[in-house]
Amino acid sequence: MLNTKKILLVITGLLSIGAAGQQNPVSSDKTNPSKPNFIIIFADDMGYGDIGVYGHPTIKTPNLDRMAYKGQKWTNFYVAAPACTPSRAGLMTGRLPVRTGMSSGKRRVLFPDSKGGLPDKEITIASALKEAGYSTACIGKWHLGHLPQFLPSAHGFDYYYGIPYSNDMDRNRIGGRDDLEIILNPKIDYFNVPLMRNSEIIERPADQTTITKRYTQEAIKFINQNKNKPFFLYLANSKPHVPLFRSNDFVDKSLRGVYGDVIQEIDWSVGEILSALKRNNLDDNTLVVFTSDNGPWLFNEHGGSAGLLRGGKGGTYEGGMREPAILWWPGKLKPGVVMDMSTTMDLLPTFCSLANVTLPNDRIYDGYDISTSMFGKGPNPRDIVYYYRGTDVFAIREGAYKAHFVTQPEFGSKEKTFHNPPLLYNLNVDPSEKYNIAKKHPKVINEIKQVLKEHLKTVVPVENQLEKL
Repeated sequence: MLNTKKILLVITGLLSIGAAGQQNPVSSDKTNPSKPNFIIIFADDMGYGDIGVYGHPTIKTPNLDRMAYKGQKWTNFYVAAPACTPSRAGLMTGRLPVRTGMSSGKRRVLFPDSKGGLPDKEITIASALKEAGYSTACIGKWHLGHLPQFLPSAHGFDYYYGIPYSNDMDRNRIGGRDDLEIILNPKIDYFNVPLMRNSEIIERPADQTTITKRYTQEAIKFINQNKNKPFFLYLANSKPHVPLFRSNDFVDKSLRGVYGDVIQEIDWSVGEILSALKRNNLDDNTLVVFTSDNGPWLFNEHGGSAGLLRGGKGGTYEGGMREPAILWWPGKLKPGVVMDMSTTMDLLPTFCSLANVTLPNDRIYDGYDISTSMFGKGPNPRDIVYYYRGTDVFAIREGAYKAHFVTQPEFGSKEKTFHNPPLLYNLNVDPSEKYNIAKKHPKVINEIKQVLKEHLKTVVPVENQLEKL
């Protein structure tokens, strides 16, 4: 069970860092005319059970459902962390956020008063593909640093249109209203969030009732403008993160209430993007990935559902980090349900492999090239998932088994419960994590403990970006 080969590869990667600490450049073949396009559509706080094809009974998502039926529905797909900033850092870099300084046990995300952000030495999906001749755009929520040196333009994106952090930040507590009240009964001017184009603020506060439609229009414009060359589009929706706003066309359209309205507008947006690809005859050369940054907010009906999974946003039970994931590439991917494990960190090495881009060997990557799983041509390279909360490993999944070393409520209580022996669940049999089977499998627990021990040898201290004030 213990994958010593992978552990040795990780340690070898750590030792390959040059003594002078210099970054090896990304190498690529810029002459290949058949390079595929890549689109990541990222939701914010959407739960595993919030899409029709993943089991929601009252939210209509015909475009996402169709995308899954004609593409691939992945059922064991994870994020790098159960909160916005570290999760996005993992997606962009293919590395655990603890390696980039983008996780913290004190401040779980970046805030408008933060002075840190994604370091410039990090290689992002955008910067790697840009070296291969790709046009790149980030549309939507960034949340990897709002200061100029951390914005998308500093990390390989040619174009940026969106908000620099979460849509509930920069709160105006008008009339003495408390935080919960302004979240549950929101108005545009309660949140002084800026809308930016590149490095310029073009609207403040951002009109969140129309922002999903405007993101969609900007994305389609980018596709139309770049139809004759390879491109990477990162469309990071601000929703369904609270406060919940939707445009007039989607008010009271869902049986699920305002949350369902918001999801159905995101579904509409997905349909518009796929239609734009088809109009431009780009659908057979474009890989589209739809997923979310972490699980759902659990406080009340303004949050979503993790379906049969336990927990939600902020926690390391499955509902906090296992996400819906739909991959669509007509004529290239065999439609079906894929049960192999994968994470958002796998997208960078996979995209680079498909684009014939060689990443430098001066750092550890926690992602794998999963194209063998996508195309059904070989075994899945991933069999381990680390569940980080802040800078600590709370749980590990290896194969079917998941061991919880530490558990803690998602929000509110800071009290941690340490488990010795760890809680153990067979996620193939018990995805809801109801039945602790630790007593029956001491050998499994010892093997996962060894995995943790070897992994921690690869983690070296770096400057913490979330704690800079």
